[in-house]
Amino acid sequence: MIAVTVCRALAALAAIAIASRAAGQPQSPREIPKVPAALLQRPVTAAKGIGHAHDAVGTTSKSAQAFYDQGIAYLHSYVWIEAARAFNQALRDDAALAIAEGQLSIALTELNAPAEAHAALDRARALAAKANDHDRRHIEARRLQMAAEDHPSEAALTAYRAALDEALKAFPNDAEFWLLRGNAESPDPADRGQGSVAGSIRYYEKARSLAPDDDAPVHFLTHAYENSRSVRGSPGGGSDGALATAELYAKAAPSIPHAQHMHGHVLLGRGRVGEAVAAFESADRIDRAYLAGEKIPAEYEWHFEHNLDLLGASYAYLGRMQKAEQALKDAFALPTALAVQAFNKRNYPALLTSLGRRDQARQAAATLIEHPSSFARVAGRIEDARALPGPATINAALTEIRASPPAGAFAATQFAVLQGAYFLRVNQRERGDSMLRQAVQKLRMLTGPDAHMDGVFTLEGIARASREADDWELAAWVAGQMMEYDPNYAGSHFASALALERAGNEKGARQAFAAAARLWSTADANLPELNLAKQKSR
Repeated sequence: MIAVTVCRALAALAAIAIASRAAGQPQSPREIPKVPAALLQRPVTAAKGIGHAHDAVGTTSKSAQAFYDQGIAYLHSYVWIEAARAFNQALRDDAALAIAEGQLSIALTELNAPAEAHAALDRARALAAKANDHDRRHIEARRLQMAAEDHPSEAALTAYRAALDEALKAFPNDAEFWLLRGNAESPDPADRGQGSVAGSIRYYEKARSLAPDDDAPVHFLTHAYENSRSVRGSPGGGSDGALATAELYAKAAPSIPHAQHMHGHVLLGRGRVGEAVAAFESADRIDRAYLAGEKIPAEYEWHFEHNLDLLGASYAYLGRMQKAEQALKDAFALPTALAVQAFNKRNYPALLTSLGRRDQARQAAATLIEHPSSFARVAGRIEDARALPGPATINAALTEIRASPPAGAFAATQFAVLQGAYFLRVNQRERGDSMLRQAVQKLRMLTGPDAHMDGVFTLEGIARASREADDWELAAWVAGQMMEYDPNYAGSHFASALALERAGNEKGARQAFAAAARLWSTADANLPELNLAKQKSR
């Protein structure tokens, strides 16, 4: 099927309008254009369905307070453009509202506008002399956070955390400070909640107790529970806690794409892929309606591509390959400023290769090879070699990897799989077998829904390569690993069935084929694996 690498849910990136499908070819990924300042300055009105947030700030203007609250609601849900617009609206209503400039700096940072973000913070600091203590503490904390973002170090992160701790002493009932302190438990000072760790949970729970109507605490708790699956430090911790809070977040913010996406993300992690697809589809509809309604080019909305990646992967998992191809083709057409998503562009050519359309896969890979991101170029070389394995393509991939060490390190396991499969093919079986077994062990260590999907599809590719090389001992072992890793995936049972059939275990093979057919119950009717499974299970 396809390979989906871990996606950091937040990024200072956006997605571009989808290429014309009538042309039959995806648009080339390209660098993300900067969001025009005029777009961020557009007037806004009160929004509905975006969740609730409130932090009493130093303004006598009711409208400025309302739009400030709207801004932080959007900020906590990673809707960067609308957050910026809301803060700018608040500043039109109260030009002296220093804290709005400070929060605006966060949205601008995530919109890949560092110079403008620093300018906003400078304005916040200039206005802070006349601000109240609460607002000044927020601005100072933001200054320390930005310093840590610009020059990461343990000392800088410690200084930021210390400022928040002091703010909590002065304002122990301020939910926003508790949320920020929970974010700051992450080792990444630029974290906005998606990298929350077990240590974040107590801060979010406190915020939740202080502001039970706010959705940000349950949003961030969802990330914290997902990232700390064995946590039992609070009621409903671990994956059960993640599902409960994700459901609350989705209901609290029905107009927020990420709220629906997070619910799908957690469902995916629990193996409820069909339900996850419905949540991802909901997020996709909201994204598209928002972009069309606001007449905002999709190139500026980061979440669109991120959601498409997991939607496409989930379709493929269910055997709905036509929809998987369209979703991944759409995602492939989008530019990105995030390294991980640039590498994820390989999902589209990888899918084409798995469907036997190797020439098309190479065409897509060639587009990536010309991409400005080294991560995309490495991905393109790997997928080119996967579509047409041989010394020339594999050496070209190796050259690209050596020229781009960070991207090469990120792609190490995928390249090892590529090499191992090639060695099997050219009768260097012992060498290939060893490399692939090591790769399988590394894949099985991956955690999180995104990474799990990566593992599922990569293991499936290894099993296929083993069978094609007539290494049935390895194929049987990989099938066993697949069954342990994800027994809910139809492809695991299908790989097992083929291995059992080869070993002469007709009864076991028939049962495994039947299980695969059952799990592919919503797959495309013309899926070759499904039709073979049905035939063999009779």
